[in-house]
Amino acid sequence: MDKIPVRHISGIVKEPELSGNFSIRKIEEVLSGGTFIQELHRHSFYFILIINQGSGEHVIDFTPYPVVPGSVFFMRPGQVHRLQLEHATTGYLIQFNNEFYNPKEKPARDILNHLGNRTYCKLSDSRLLATFNILQCIYEECLVKDTLQQKAIGSWLDLLLIDLFRQGCNCGNCNQNTGDYSYRKLEELLNLINTHLTNHKQVNFYAGKMNLTAYQLNAIIKATVRKTFTGLVTETVLLETKRQLLATSNQINHIALNLGYEDVSYFIRFFKKNTGHSPEAFRNNFK
Repeated sequence: MDKIPVRHISGIVKEPELSGNFSIRKIEEVLSGGTFIQELHRHSFYFILIINQGSGEHVIDFTPYPVVPGSVFFMRPGQVHRLQLEHATTGYLIQFNNEFYNPKEKPARDILNHLGNRTYCKLSDSRLLATFNILQCIYEECLVKDTLQQKAIGSWLDLLLIDLFRQGCNCGNCNQNTGDYSYRKLEELLNLINTHLTNHKQVNFYAGKMNLTAYQLNAIIKATVRKTFTGLVTETVLLETKRQLLATSNQINHIALNLGYEDVSYFIRFFKKNTGHSPEAFRNNFK
């Protein structure tokens, strides 16, 4: 069976001192004077695209976003996207994985988690220059070849993420009045769902893994993202189904099995009930 194409930093990065775990490039260097088009694929790393000038379209998990001055796109590992940048676009593209940047301090870790749930935001005109000054410092640090390079880049990356968070690039679907504990538990749950979704879709399994009751877990989900556990799992199944429908040529029964559904007829009804289209119709209409 086909799988969604996965790209790794090591296949594109040119800085061996960073062990293929970090990359920053100017968009104009990527474009080389032409239009840049990437077909649907997913990454094994974090992906930050920050636009200074230019235009295009960025489709992330099947939601289209315009590429305009001040756009920030923040993608977590595993998301799928399709990107088109027009020839005059400028800005920076940053890619890193958890081996390079995995903050141990809670505030920095929470910021990374919050940004990872945002996907898209737009910087204010008054702060755009300050943000790009940080990006330029990161870019220049990559030219320094010494034993402190990775630590210096990590420190600049801390500042960049704080800057983006302060400008409102935090979790767009989250209740900002909820405490840090609930956000940490939500992130733990999302990681568990991504790992165990195929075989486990019941709240009691995840509550047990997290040493919570089902009531406590549902309360956390409602407080943070205003959904129920069932709604969150349904949303995750539908998203992964769409990813596999559009980024692979797998048959519907194979996709159903990949997601833990042995009854293909039930899977098709489930998908149609929640999207208004059969899996086959969705595949044919989106492309």
